[in-house]
Amino acid sequence: MPPIRIGHGADVHAFAVGRRLVLGGVEVPAGRGLGGHSDADVLTHAICNAALGAAGLGDLGRHFPDTDPQWKDVSSLDLLSRVCVLLLDTGWRVAQVDATVMAQTPKLAAHLPAMAARLATTLGLEAGWVNVKAVTTERLGFVGREEGMESHAVVLLVAAGEP
Repeated sequence: MPPIRIGHGADVHAFAVGRRLVLGGVEVPAGRGLGGHSDADVLTHAICNAALGAAGLGDLGRHFPDTDPQWKDVSSLDLLSRVCVLLLDTGWRVAQVDATVMAQTPKLAAHLPAMAARLATTLGLEAGWVNVKAVTTERLGFVGREEGMESHAVVLLVAAGEP
């Protein structure tokens, strides 16, 4: 069996008034953020879920449950760092990420390079190995009605000793 694994992750959060909008560890100017136990960074959560899934380690809620007060308002980049430790403990590391944020509003294009850079730094990767895209849903579904955001990610893991 080759020393690689691929995982897909997804996450969804509803908009919430009085919260910051954090995506990929970057605060995006907006009139409202996303509701959740942590900082509700839907993009980083999808990446965490993809990485954990690729390693056969379940999902984010299994390791950092929203019933545990220690994770209240935690930075999702901190959770991603902790996921990387879990991966290393099982012999894996993230080699590449491709992620998509689905948001009708706000417009995210100007913020995508900063998101990719923050995520790459957290993962210990060069910037070119993390790709972040944003799409609208053409006003369809809960995203199109501006009720929340969704994100999907694909993560490639390699054996921790591989270049």
